[in-house]
Amino acid sequence: MARFVRSYPERCTGCRVCELACSMAHDGVFNPEKARITIHTRSLERMERALVCVHCDKPRCMDACPVDAISKDPTSGLVSVDGEACTGCGECVEACPFDAMKLHPETGKAINCDLCGGDPLCVSYCRPGALEFGGTGHG
Repeated sequence: MARFVRSYPERCTGCRVCELACSMAHDGVFNPEKARITIHTRSLERMERALVCVHCDKPRCMDACPVDAISKDPTSGLVSVDGEACTGCGECVEACPFDAMKLHPETGKAINCDLCGGDPLCVSYCRPGALEFGGTGHG
């Protein structure tokens, strides 16, 4: 089973430092649009929560991809996107039940959390402790 970044909405302050750390790590810029994690605000509840890939046991994004650009590593459980094969059709974005897949604003290719090679920077920079790395087993 895959490890993933678990979110604790009750601790999230909505500071969005996680998004900035992610975009800096992957694209070298502070730009939340390029982050693989997204802070979503539930306005009625006045609560923030992180939307991030949980590397599902049976990824719907992978099943929805018409060009097999998404795969799941059988050992680590990591769901990843082959940027060369991805056509940017967005089928994976529509299929993800966690709203964790998105299209990169410049390349138009699908992106998801890659766990930063096993040490997610979003978790490292989350001072309120709203993110934790480690959980297993999702959908």
